[in-house]
Amino acid sequence: MEKQRSFSLKPTRFLVFSFTISFSIIFLIFVSIWVITDTPFVHQESHFQFNPLPSLRFTLKPLTVQTLTGFSGNFSASDVRNTILLSTHSSEPVSTSVDANLSSVLGLQKGESELAQRKAYASGGLSVNNSILVATHFRKPEITSGFAEKSVLEGVQRKENESEVLEGEAIKGNTIGKQQFLHDSTTVEKSEVSDGERIEEKYERLCDATKGRWVYDESYPLYTTDSCPYIDEGFDCEANGRLDKGYTKWRWQPHDCDIPRFNATNMLDVIRGKRLVFVGDSINRNQWESMLCLLMGAIKDQKRVYETRGQKITREKGNYSFKFVHYKCTVEYYVTHFLVHESKARVGKKRVQTLRIDTIDRGSSRWRGADILVFNTARWWTHYKTKAGINCYQEGDEVHHRLDVSVAFRKALTTWASWVDKHMKTSKKARVFFRSSSPSHFSGGQWNAGGHCKEASQPIKETSSIDHPEKNTIAEVIRQMQTPVTFLDVTSLSGYRPDGHPSVHGRRSGRSNPSRAQDCSHWCLPGVPDSWNELLYHHICSPI
Repeated sequence: MEKQRSFSLKPTRFLVFSFTISFSIIFLIFVSIWVITDTPFVHQESHFQFNPLPSLRFTLKPLTVQTLTGFSGNFSASDVRNTILLSTHSSEPVSTSVDANLSSVLGLQKGESELAQRKAYASGGLSVNNSILVATHFRKPEITSGFAEKSVLEGVQRKENESEVLEGEAIKGNTIGKQQFLHDSTTVEKSEVSDGERIEEKYERLCDATKGRWVYDESYPLYTTDSCPYIDEGFDCEANGRLDKGYTKWRWQPHDCDIPRFNATNMLDVIRGKRLVFVGDSINRNQWESMLCLLMGAIKDQKRVYETRGQKITREKGNYSFKFVHYKCTVEYYVTHFLVHESKARVGKKRVQTLRIDTIDRGSSRWRGADILVFNTARWWTHYKTKAGINCYQEGDEVHHRLDVSVAFRKALTTWASWVDKHMKTSKKARVFFRSSSPSHFSGGQWNAGGHCKEASQPIKETSSIDHPEKNTIAEVIRQMQTPVTFLDVTSLSGYRPDGHPSVHGRRSGRSNPSRAQDCSHWCLPGVPDSWNELLYHHICSPI
């Protein structure tokens, strides 16, 4: 008979089995403790970098950002759980007692977690699950070229330990502001009382780019008449015999901040695949030609830029579209003196010229679909025929033989505003600008009564006290619009430049007539409109 097997375990096997079970339990406990103790709870000093625009940069002096917080998880500007307090002081870097005390209490040391934080916020978002206290100190910037894109903290762009604050301006609804650099003496306050409540913002603007002085700069102009083939005869003062070149070497310098030097490559990158459209009178054409010339600074092969219909720039034609092949963008100009429709109506037995202040200009179909629109109208509203009421105004079938020009101007702007709200509201990324009036500098009479400006050779220190009520009207109309519109105010800075007009150099040498009216309204190129476009460059590259 077979011997029955024993179910008892041998001592050696029992020891091995016990040791294996014990070691597994100890290993799991060790791993669990290591994972728990290794997870960071409090992030230390952070240097933020939000997504910048491709190839657009500001180079500024060092910034110190201290973040005292306890939070975790992914970040998104819209994901605010509790209270956020932002206190921004613009000054030379000094440590305040509050910041020093807070840093010592939490034991934060500068620079310990810069790399980790930069990776964590590189996506450009910031989500807050608990409470955050941010203290930021700014130093006055040194600007080279380019622009910072909007970051999630209301336009604050930080690259490593560099920073800049922009007040992204658009005049929308009942809010009006100026899109300015806020470097010195700027306060940004934000507070959120509880979940679901609206974050309230308060901006104290102490830097106005419209207030400043003209500075002589040997590095200007940014282009020459030889490098730009698109300056028409009326603005090409050098080719028309103007010998002094000083008028081309002035740049606008605001009192309390800096505006960037125009960078053609950056600008073309921003408008890549887009339509940049100027709409208005011949002064807007002046600015449009300046923009073309500035952009040509980045083009090596001029054959890669052409007018889409093969037209040459002349005074007789008013609609142009230049294509930049490599960047797949167009820079266009469409003429309209009043933004509304110029027409004729029968009054009795006569047909008279009328301005239909309730109907947009017939050329408006060409403006549709633009990504960036720059409007203006002003000069023709001060024309003697318009002011004298020789041209009648029309609304529907009613012809106004006598209507105050300021009333007609407001009605026309309201018609324009309605068109913009109707056709631009569907495009969330479109930008709309309205440039203010450009001052004339006639001495001794108006343009048709012996007015002149030939004697001016440099900027003046004080401007005339002439009021420009149309600026207030424009601002008031824009306030009522649904579409954000940026008001590009160039009136004051241009008022210092009587030397910038063509005067007698608006025609080729040999064709000019000393007795002919001088041009003290338009501007020589290179010249003052280049500074307008540097302001426009700033706004286009800034957030709304």
